[in-house]
Amino acid sequence: MPSNRQMAEHLFSCFDAIYLALGEGAPTFSNDAYVIRAHEMSRAFGELGLEARTYLGATDAGPLPVLEGVLRHAVDSDNSGAMAMFAMAMVVGPRLLVSLLDARDAMDQDDALRALLDHGSEVCVAEIRKVGEVAKDQPPLEDPSWQLAARDLASTLDSAGNAESLGLSR
Repeated sequence: MPSNRQMAEHLFSCFDAIYLALGEGAPTFSNDAYVIRAHEMSRAFGELGLEARTYLGATDAGPLPVLEGVLRHAVDSDNSGAMAMFAMAMVVGPRLLVSLLDARDAMDQDDALRALLDHGSEVCVAEIRKVGEVAKDQPPLEDPSWQLAARDLASTLDSAGNAESLGLSR
């Protein structure tokens, strides 16, 4: 079972991957609503990363490679930003929520870590909802190649052993 520190470092790596990929990707999107949403989401996960770093102190943990790769692929595969929003709302967000719950269930008593995990869950749910609010006003995407690319995002995580969560030992 991972220690509290290992769990916090892993979650920091998840937050950092989201922060980096969306922060760098946002200015490249052609859909202004997705530009704003990606910037705001990047900032929200960046703030979680700072909270985790405050909890951890010095750490060598960096972005979770498979998560960063999936998000960068989503950014690069659709210049509108819709794929990145889909990735966060339907592929990454739910897996991150499971990871946060798993960490909460596995952690040793630690009020500071529990607060970080609770805040992480609140932010994740809020960001998923905000993507839904923005997406409902966008035209539907009926491109079969887009839909295949969207499925590939989940397949990439599944193949890396992250079918249900983003893991705690990777």
